[in-house]
Amino acid sequence: MKPLISVIVPVYRVEEFLPRCVDSLRAQTYENLEIILVDDGSPDHCPEICEKYAARDVRIRVIHQENRGLSGARNAGIDAAAGEYLAFVDSDDYVTEDFIESLYTLAEETGCPIAQCKFSYVQGERLRERENQVWKIYRGESLMTQLYGPEEEATCFVVAWNKLYRKDLFDGIRYPEGRVHEDEATTYRLFHAGKKLAFLDRALYGYYTGNTGSITAVFSRKRLDWMTAHEERICFFADHGYENLLPAAYRKLCDACITFYFRCTEDVESSKTLQADLKKRLQKYQKDGAAFIRKLPWKTRTGYRLFRISPGVYQKILSRIQEPG
Repeated sequence: MKPLISVIVPVYRVEEFLPRCVDSLRAQTYENLEIILVDDGSPDHCPEICEKYAARDVRIRVIHQENRGLSGARNAGIDAAAGEYLAFVDSDDYVTEDFIESLYTLAEETGCPIAQCKFSYVQGERLRERENQVWKIYRGESLMTQLYGPEEEATCFVVAWNKLYRKDLFDGIRYPEGRVHEDEATTYRLFHAGKKLAFLDRALYGYYTGNTGSITAVFSRKRLDWMTAHEERICFFADHGYENLLPAAYRKLCDACITFYFRCTEDVESSKTLQADLKKRLQKYQKDGAAFIRKLPWKTRTGYRLFRISPGVYQKILSRIQEPG
């Protein structure tokens, strides 16, 4: 018999989208599932919807808890899961009917403890998938390097929800509660524990982009949790033999200081304080990572120095460089 697979669905204020998500999981061609709906203190009708689904399908379990955030909901699901493998699906998203079966088959055939697929941004339409069975294995440093590729490719690797994990990878690893950008703080640790990942070049996961209430749509001091996660990642890389990735890691942090600085408009609370903080962070990263930043292109290093002197002049020069023609 095929092993039990636990699918963990954090639920909070998604009553409009939850049925679509759960229906896509109930329709999976891989049937030996437990679907764990974690009601994270949702104030709408989500708790009742979860219970109605549990009454219809014995594979569905419901956890009701006080609000702990996305990390706390995922952690509650991990702690309760009985499966040999784990998957995460966000409750406003949905998956193809062979999402679990395709990733399980890939994991078993390749011996990889993590199997991953592509995803598509969707607005509610049927997820269009290509009949493509092309796959590739990433190992060790090559796997970590994918976190620093082009933005959409890096996103595909860092997120929690387009993957199937062997459960024992989470021994000693949980998502950080009270923080956003929890994937940035956790996925690289799972990559290190698993050593290798099999990537299927098919979009089996639909990431819904219409829920504008997402915290990622608004800039605030909480967004600095992203920087905290990357600071932790740099320390981890230094301690675990990934020194070759440190130039890219420091560059990503320095670039983020500049990007976040210009997102701190007058509409952002305490924008001036945040901007001052970001300039200090950039100076600290340049100092702490001097040996690695020296390996970056000359234009990049010059841009950092110019930004620290005058963000306004930096922005004007960058705009001219990026002008077409």
